[in-house]
Amino acid sequence: MLKQASTNKVKLLDLLMITIGCGIYALGFVKINIANRLAEGGVTGISLIIYHLFHVDPSISTLCINIPLIIIGYRLLGRRALIYTVYGTIWLSVWIWIWQRVPFTLDIQHDLFLSGVLAGLIGGFGSGIVYRFDGTTGGSDVVARMFERHRGVPMGRSLLICDAIVLTASLSYIDIRKMMYTLLASYVFSKVVNFTQAGSYPAQGFIIISTQAEEISNQIMWQLERGVTLLKSEGAYSHQPGQAVYCVVASEEVVTLKRLINDIDPHAFITTFDIASVEGEGFTYNLPDQSH
Repeated sequence: MLKQASTNKVKLLDLLMITIGCGIYALGFVKINIANRLAEGGVTGISLIIYHLFHVDPSISTLCINIPLIIIGYRLLGRRALIYTVYGTIWLSVWIWIWQRVPFTLDIQHDLFLSGVLAGLIGGFGSGIVYRFDGTTGGSDVVARMFERHRGVPMGRSLLICDAIVLTASLSYIDIRKMMYTLLASYVFSKVVNFTQAGSYPAQGFIIISTQAEEISNQIMWQLERGVTLLKSEGAYSHQPGQAVYCVVASEEVVTLKRLINDIDPHAFITTFDIASVEGEGFTYNLPDQSH
């Protein structure tokens, strides 16, 4: 049986950066989305619908919606992922509560184009920081993980469906014009998240040369649930036989993979390259655009 490596350790730096990321995301959510009546996807989008229809504070409704989702999905999360999810969920609600009570506004004169762009930039940057340090704010991420595990539905598809349902329901309090600017914000958001995490490409290929290749490949399959190929290698100078690990991971998994490798073999040699396109539950990819 495969055993998890020490990547379950909770790190103070991670918690600090998750706190900062949640604060940045909540700033855009309160001072741009709420202030300019733009919708949002996921759980925060649901909290906006509740806010506009029933006048319930989004900081309260966000927490109340996330708690049962985390309880339902806790078995799918490792120890650290569970801690980080609960931590991020709480801090998101705290920051939403704080920003609603800080007396300042972003003066963009209710320009909806600027609102859409800024909402995507600020929200994407904040979320990107959270994801870069292995955090999450719960919500639709947990739902998508459950569908992936039990129904075989890729997370990207589940997240898209969840957002589409929430955004459609948001038409109960906004018109089509504002919905179009919300979609602009969502597009900018996704691009900024990818860039903040691991550059502008949606996936990266890894070739890992290590004396612990078997253990690294086992942990990748166990923790990331990604396919791995073991390649035979030979040192050009020593002519000593060895193994190399080849895998392709999504951009949001790059940081986790690097930490996993470092925990097992700090001296591993890693080569990465960008993958031009990704689709489906696994990966379908073109030749790499560049190597380094």
